[in-house]
Amino acid sequence: MSISSFAAPSIVDRVSQAFNFTVDKFPLSGPDGMRTPWYGMFRSDTNAVVGNGSVTARYCPHQTEDVLALVDAAASAFEGVGNVDCYFRDGHYVAIQPTKEERQAIFGTADNVFPRIIIRAGYDGKAFNASMGYYRDACRNLAIMREVTGTTVSIRHTSGLRSRMDSLIGSFNVLRESWGNLTTVIQHLEGTRVSLADFLREVYGEPEADSGRAVTVHRNRTEAIFRRVADERLRTGRGSVGPDFMVSGWEAYNAVQGFVQHEATRKGSQNRSAVSGFGRIIAAANDAAVHRAERAAMQLLAA
Repeated sequence: MSISSFAAPSIVDRVSQAFNFTVDKFPLSGPDGMRTPWYGMFRSDTNAVVGNGSVTARYCPHQTEDVLALVDAAASAFEGVGNVDCYFRDGHYVAIQPTKEERQAIFGTADNVFPRIIIRAGYDGKAFNASMGYYRDACRNLAIMREVTGTTVSIRHTSGLRSRMDSLIGSFNVLRESWGNLTTVIQHLEGTRVSLADFLREVYGEPEADSGRAVTVHRNRTEAIFRRVADERLRTGRGSVGPDFMVSGWEAYNAVQGFVQHEATRKGSQNRSAVSGFGRIIAAANDAAVHRAERAAMQLLAA
């Protein structure tokens, strides 16, 4: 593994240790050892299957060195990396915290956002991507707003990513520039007003009156989101919410995103702690309700 030129040795070590394995391609056999044109991918440390299907002989799985090249490029574009969180699920995920964080105050001194870069390098045949997200300290939300222009770049995976360092740094420079655009959108959302009940109706709809379990799930979720908004308003100095529950578009979006990230039960798990913190961030980023909430929030700006 080559030595990183831009990222600090501690960051390189952290990523290397988190992904201290290879993903290897092996031929798949039919009955009685019959040869097939298909291959499967497996982790070298656990022998666990990687990916959601077979691949062909031409497929070249990327390795930790390629992920380090992406982290290195981000370190150059953002003048260093302060911290990283790593996660693996059918691909490598890295959340990067720049060293020179550009804190943006949204309301008073208790509601701030900080840049976070999320790198995804999957084994699904799709291009890698890196997204500019935000960390909101008031609620510990780490979110990616996909509707904001320029906040995601696609990186084509070819062998030897490190040899394309100039191009990679250019991609992360695009993300660096998108932080200003993202925080401008957030400020505008803070300046809008919306009924939280109407907002949630736009996101989740209404259950059929005679569908008992659906009604219960809907009511419990709505109450949890209302409590989240009320708590966050007090925490950020906005004061108690009024009887009409009018809030800003920023608050409404974060209430849904935060509920999905921190409270919602994930499919296949019996409790919230069954899914890791980073796993919940990724799950929330891909959640259909979170996407609908972002679209509903952005529509407030177009009104």
